Amino acid sequence: MSDTVANLPSSQKPRKPFYRQLYVQVLVAVVVGVLLGYLSPKYAVAMKPFGDGFIALIKMVIGPIIFCTVVTGIAGMRDMRKVGRVGGKALLYFEMISTFALFFGLVAGHLFHPGTGFNVDPGTLKAGEVGNLVAQGHNIESVGFLLSIIPSTFVSAFAKGDVLSILLISVLFGCALASVGERGKPVYDVIEAGAQVFFKIVHYITAVSSIGAFGAMAFTIGKYGVVSLVPLMELIGSFYLVCILFVVAVLGAVARLVGFSILRFCAYIKDELLIVLGTSSSEVVLAPLMRKMEDLGCPKETVGLVVPTGYSFNLDGTNIYLTMAILFIAQALNIPLTLEQQITVAIVGMLTSKGASGVAGAALVMLASTLSVVPVVPVAGMVLILGIHRFLGTGLAMTNLVGNGVAAIVVSAWERELDRPRMAAVLKAA
Repeated sequence: MSDTVANLPSSQKPRKPFYRQLYVQVLVAVVVGVLLGYLSPKYAVAMKPFGDGFIALIKMVIGPIIFCTVVTGIAGMRDMRKVGRVGGKALLYFEMISTFALFFGLVAGHLFHPGTGFNVDPGTLKAGEVGNLVAQGHNIESVGFLLSIIPSTFVSAFAKGDVLSILLISVLFGCALASVGERGKPVYDVIEAGAQVFFKIVHYITAVSSIGAFGAMAFTIGKYGVVSLVPLMELIGSFYLVCILFVVAVLGAVARLVGFSILRFCAYIKDELLIVLGTSSSEVVLAPLMRKMEDLGCPKETVGLVVPTGYSFNLDGTNIYLTMAILFIAQALNIPLTLEQQITVAIVGMLTSKGASGVAGAALVMLASTLSVVPVVPVAGMVLILGIHRFLGTGLAMTNLVGNGVAAIVVSAWERELDRPRMAAVLKAA
């Protein structure tokens, strides 16, 4: 009987008492963190190691998990034409939705005008505070950034934790393993077994995610405060509203075309969304998301290829952030942008966003890179949003998470391999 229960999808297993539900624990931890940050900022800031420790534990196994899942996903397909077809469909979908997200953010920036009325004098901005980000931004737009994706050795990609480098190695290894045929089966079995071990490690770490969410949220509120955010609440509020509208309207329309409810899907991944809410990073729930997509009825091979790739190429929230942040800075500095300049921002943003991999803070580097291409808006204007980036980063990470989950379902359906009855049953029980 216990084996039967263990093999059920997580959504169909017997319900735990509400206080043992992960999303309840994380939600309570987030609320307690906010209260501590508001009532006792000094002690709240001291909670930072809990959040940092949790994220570090997850990042420790992200590289091996991406390698194992991508390799087994590609090698498991056997047919290289299918690998190319699935990868091509995934990239096509990523570019379509990501580009739409960029223009969605531009339109929203014009509708809400979050920066209008600030009337900031550009001469008062201190560029030194964003100097490091500017340097990284210039590196991203250079040919050196593309070359940096190629690691110096096989293991250096894992040592540095560079997602794009790990993806490159994984794709090459998976294609080579598939081409070897039966002789490569022992290697495939070892890597597949390794994936199960790493997923189990993630399960152990996720069990204490409420502690990490508490530490991260307490530090954020304690460090930046709630009162200090009031002048910028319009930008924060409009950004979250735009992200919600994008998920409900755009991703909701895509979901309806495929045959499921976006709201049901969000309820299904509520544990992961709340963990991201607490930690401001979607990378910490990469492994749990992949497991849930398999439980939902998506083929393991498709999930293993689409989701990890989406973490670098399907960043809807990051794209919305880039365009809205640039418009906010321009409006705050009373700098008009022509239609041509705004289109340039969208195109450059589409390219620079590929370097972000779900880690809180990466979007700032992408913003610096994009601003450097549109010199009419000074990069020093980023100072205006540095204090609230943590809060904006939470919204963009949650949007990225939902977008990558939807992408796995879309590509699975496009390949006609989505188990629709299973998906309907699982979402109904969510």
